[in-house]
Amino acid sequence: MKQLAFILIFVFSAGLLEADAASKEMRKPNIILIMADDVSWECFGSYGAEDYKTPHIDALAKQGIRFSNCYSTPLCTPSRVKLMTGKYNFRNYTHFGYLNPKEKTFGQMLQAAGYKTAIAGKWQLNGLYHGAEGHADNTRPFKAGFDEYCLWQVTRTVHDRKSGGGERFWSPPLEQNGKYLSVKDNQGKYGPDIMSDFLCDFIQRNKDEPFFVYYPSVLVHNPFVPTPDTIGDAPRTQAANKQPKGKKARKANFVAMVNYLDKIVGKLVDKVEEVGQLENTLILFTADNGTNVQITSQWNGQTIHGGKGSTTDMGTHVPLVAYWKGHTPKGKVLDDLIDFTDFYTTFAAMAGVQLGKNDPIDGRSFLPQLNGQPGQPRDWVLCHYQPYWGRFQGSQYVRDGQFKLYRDGRFFNVPQDLKESQNLTTGQASDQGEQIRRMLQQTLSTVPPAPPIQGGKDSNTRPVYPNWKNIVNPND
Repeated sequence: MKQLAFILIFVFSAGLLEADAASKEMRKPNIILIMADDVSWECFGSYGAEDYKTPHIDALAKQGIRFSNCYSTPLCTPSRVKLMTGKYNFRNYTHFGYLNPKEKTFGQMLQAAGYKTAIAGKWQLNGLYHGAEGHADNTRPFKAGFDEYCLWQVTRTVHDRKSGGGERFWSPPLEQNGKYLSVKDNQGKYGPDIMSDFLCDFIQRNKDEPFFVYYPSVLVHNPFVPTPDTIGDAPRTQAANKQPKGKKARKANFVAMVNYLDKIVGKLVDKVEEVGQLENTLILFTADNGTNVQITSQWNGQTIHGGKGSTTDMGTHVPLVAYWKGHTPKGKVLDDLIDFTDFYTTFAAMAGVQLGKNDPIDGRSFLPQLNGQPGQPRDWVLCHYQPYWGRFQGSQYVRDGQFKLYRDGRFFNVPQDLKESQNLTTGQASDQGEQIRRMLQQTLSTVPPAPPIQGGKDSNTRPVYPNWKNIVNPND
């Protein structure tokens, strides 16, 4: 009888183990997307940086894939809208600091697929800067598909001191799940620590079901100020958010901020490993645009000036590192073109979501590459750029990994001419270059007109083409 009971217990336990293994096998993979603010390829060791120490990001690249041809737009909001909606900016971008709440985001898509979702970092999408309808609505992040949030600039701008706004770093005013956390509430605390702690707690609480974490970091946007590793005994009030006047001191703070960003990346990876989800989690690291123009860096023996706001390589070429233990090939460097419209489509493929009529058509999934397969890489990426903000001017171009063609006909061999100072007129490029020029010209003939070159924040002309045809059927 005892032997029979032992056999029954053994069979029952084996069944439970088998069911648990099957459950883990069927579970959808987690996704963590980390996006740095105003810092690009010349600032990360795995890309050839000489001035910075980024061991955690470099480790992800060493263990996974480093993409050498990922492209954003030159400025934060156009990039974020493009990334979150999977659409080229000609379809839906109208104002700086604004995501139309009618737009479907990757958060909503993954939420509908059964994911627990969280966002922490920089929001700045309510339309505060032009007083959009509903700009004071602190539920916008919820409505955009996030179950939880811890964000800066939801209903208060950085300059809105009288109503509780302020800077993002020391003693920052934040909004968390609908609750306003004032400067006093966060006195002496460091914004990036608050936000990353929030995400670590979210991962801990949701480790048993698929989760999506979107971390649009406030690092390393100016003001360039000390981090917890460099501030020492100085006061940690809002006054600590004033950057020094000297160029050398600003650069020193910027370096410290890049290094601290890397430290936070390591912190998130460690949390995923701690909860036993490293083999079931895709971790992506990228940036929204080029480095601030105040910053000069040494890269692969060259001096690189930050290109934020411009359509040169220094403004639109961003890092993309992907690590998914057991899936991504170890130490792979891929030249495949990746556009910011591709993230939505890739996440849908990971979640097993079949894209429908309410989903974007502009992206191409790079999930096959994440699994070590060739995939169907793009032939080109498109930048349709008019931020309607500040001194920045509109532009439109298509490019492959080597050549770039602007709407006005300018043509550059980018790796050999990062500053785009040598326009190659017809016949001046190589045979291969001229062939690529013709291909890019054909692509430009299928896209909407270029945005107005002059288009500041008060512009009355803001054309969009939401129903423009599918250009080359990127979704295949």
